[in-house]
Amino acid sequence: MAIWNQLTHAAVVLREFIAPTYRPERHYMRGPGPACARREHSLHSRVTFH
Repeated sequence: MAIWNQLTHAAVVLREFIAPTYRPERHYMRGPGPACARREHSLHSRVTFH
């Protein structure tokens, strides 16, 4: 059974090397990150309305 698992894993690694699967969720942000929130908060704290 261990040999079968190793062969299966080797086949998956080889296929991923030759033709990688594209998963956009690994590469793109889903929204603004924490740095954007800190930057916006600091901008609003500097602006005062009279």
